[in-house]
Amino acid sequence: MTQVWERLFLGLTAVCALGTGGLLLAIVGVLFVQATPAIRAFGGNFLLGQVWNPVQGQYGILPQVWGTVLTAGLSLSLAVPLGVGVAIGLTESWAHISPVWQAAAAAAVEVLAAIPSVVYGLWGIFILIPALRTAQKLLPQVFGGSTIGPSVGVATLVLAVMILPTVAAVARSSLAQVPQEYRWAAMAVGATRWETLLGILLPAARAGIGAGILLALARALGETMAVTMLIGNANRVSTSLWQAGSTIPSLLANQFAEAQGMQVAALMYAALVLLGVTVVVQLVARMGTGFFADSHQ
Repeated sequence: MTQVWERLFLGLTAVCALGTGGLLLAIVGVLFVQATPAIRAFGGNFLLGQVWNPVQGQYGILPQVWGTVLTAGLSLSLAVPLGVGVAIGLTESWAHISPVWQAAAAAAVEVLAAIPSVVYGLWGIFILIPALRTAQKLLPQVFGGSTIGPSVGVATLVLAVMILPTVAAVARSSLAQVPQEYRWAAMAVGATRWETLLGILLPAARAGIGAGILLALARALGETMAVTMLIGNANRVSTSLWQAGSTIPSLLANQFAEAQGMQVAALMYAALVLLGVTVVVQLVARMGTGFFADSHQ
């Protein structure tokens, strides 16, 4: 009887695993079929065009591809150092920080991860943008002369806050799983706290930290509502952080409800491109994480 239940369990897990892959293939298949008219009509020029005009039948998403990659990359560069730093502060024992406060801060980080993206968008509109305008008056040489409003920079800052809890939570869990004996052994041979942290603990937890970074990157690439509210939705390749821009998710959110005919196919083509960008970036990041891990073995 035990063998029967084991076989049933193995069969169920195999079905679930195959079903996950099948679901991904189904999503790709539906997107490709729906996007086929646009693929035939525009081909590779769709990726290089900068004009999106449904009235004249012109479709190009270079500004959206640029905005998606730019906001995701910049937000990740901000969130990763801060998130890993938060994880270190919440995991290691410090002379002037009570474990009770560490536990409370860890709970606050987890709450940040659960806040809906539309709330982050409202916070960006009513809190962050006015704060940046005040800072602009004090430091005009840093922010420039044009009035700060919805822009790539604002969307990037909010996106960094949104993905920071993911990086921090996963990094904290990975550091907490490093055996305490590693710390004792390092201190026994005379290593300082920072030498132990940088030379032993972080390399030991690098796989988990890398996984957290990949999860954060996936969310940054696909975030829709908060970015749509804050990026300005201007169809141009932004050359300044304080200019309005656009991303593929914001384009889909803004236009899909009223799209018809070829515009629907073009939006499906854009969604297919977004999926491709996400997969490529994830593969490159995973390869880079693997190389980094191998170089420290």
